[in-house]
Amino acid sequence: MKPTIALVGRPNVGKSTLFNRLTRSRDALVADLPGLTRDRHYGQGRGSSKPYLVVDTGGFEPVVTEGILHEMAKQTLQAVDEADAVVFLVDARSGATPQDKIIANQLRKLGRPVYVVVNKAEGMRQSIAGAEFHELALGEPWAISGAHGDGVRELMEEVLSNFPDATEETEAKHPKFAIIGRPNVGKSTLVNAILGEERVIAFDQAGTTRDSIYIDFERETKPYTIIDTAGVRRRGKVNEAIEKFSVIKTLQAIEDANVVVLVLDAQLDISEQDATLAGFALEAGRALVVAVNKWDGLGEYARDTIRREIDRKLNFLDFAKFHFISALQGNGVGELFASIDQAYQAAMAKLSTPRLTRALEVATERQAPPRNGLNRPKMRYAHQGGMNPPVVVIHGSGLHAIPDSYVRYLEHSLRKMFKLEGTPLRVQFKSSDNPYVEKSGGANKQSFREHLRKNAQLRTRGEQRKASVAKGNKK
Repeated sequence: MKPTIALVGRPNVGKSTLFNRLTRSRDALVADLPGLTRDRHYGQGRGSSKPYLVVDTGGFEPVVTEGILHEMAKQTLQAVDEADAVVFLVDARSGATPQDKIIANQLRKLGRPVYVVVNKAEGMRQSIAGAEFHELALGEPWAISGAHGDGVRELMEEVLSNFPDATEETEAKHPKFAIIGRPNVGKSTLVNAILGEERVIAFDQAGTTRDSIYIDFERETKPYTIIDTAGVRRRGKVNEAIEKFSVIKTLQAIEDANVVVLVLDAQLDISEQDATLAGFALEAGRALVVAVNKWDGLGEYARDTIRREIDRKLNFLDFAKFHFISALQGNGVGELFASIDQAYQAAMAKLSTPRLTRALEVATERQAPPRNGLNRPKMRYAHQGGMNPPVVVIHGSGLHAIPDSYVRYLEHSLRKMFKLEGTPLRVQFKSSDNPYVEKSGGANKQSFREHLRKNAQLRTRGEQRKASVAKGNKK
């Protein structure tokens, strides 16, 4: 399971800037104003040797006992509770403040590994930038620049070095599927219908499930593991601290599953949160099955309306199977397993290099990649680079110029040719080396010019020899 790293510190020390740097996104709002971030923000850490989850928090002011700052402090403490390690950001320009010392004392009591990170240290020597922060007594300070990226990768490699490598379950013995969805859409009711018993609490109150529950069972002698997760609602509607804790558990359950079953409520509109949850599963590369619950209580007009809503708001899930069910009545529940099995087999499919290369040839013959100037990218062969989800690595030249629209075309074509229903498929490109490019990656223009000059000299000498021979023959 991926480790979770929480970013903590007083307001305006650069937590959101570092969050955007670690996730390679612009998901967190950044401005030169204290207190801009108020709620926790989750993201996938990128650019390190190990995968991880990172949590951005609001400014931590533990001495405040009321108002919005107090609520922000509660959120930060909750983020620390659910984290495996804490990155405590301080400001190199401001130096060690009394508030930093209060936060350090608070973090020391919570028993999590803490790394003191001195941000905004661009242009400063590390020893000088971190000198006065030794008094926080939380270990050697790390000097970085979240805005410029200086020292960020080295910091995260050090933080992640204490965690084992995340092992992908490419050889899983049986399907492991997670039930996800907004609160009160019927997830636990669906789990009980699948198991045929009251295995988990199902109650008509949002947020009954507080943690992810792993349950092993057999269906027709075939083993499965089902993960019942807590409902994830919009941050503005999450009030209880214990319910906030369940968000990271749901994200970890998605990472831990082979197949994700997204449960929608047919009696409610398809919301932005439904699309966000589907996006989490898609970003994690998990196979997906969609169960539209509470279908039995709708008339024909309402059913047509919800189908149109799904087509409009979830059109990016064109690879997934949709089932219209009633978990309470048990209608359509059994049919989910055919799609779960199919999605699992597709996610774990082994694709041979000759078949992939031939499929690539067929796709490019049907629609060639667009030109980049005078040249067209050339794709020579393909092989499988991973499973869960399937990864296809394409080798050739000039592949850096292939647009995203053509990548989507290749993904769709390969998924259709290999009948990989229920799983996303990822295409990666690997261009062949240019002999006139240095190993460091920069163009060696001088070597190229030297090569042209030598060729020109050889041609000149050859022409001179020919002219001499022709002159001698005339004599």
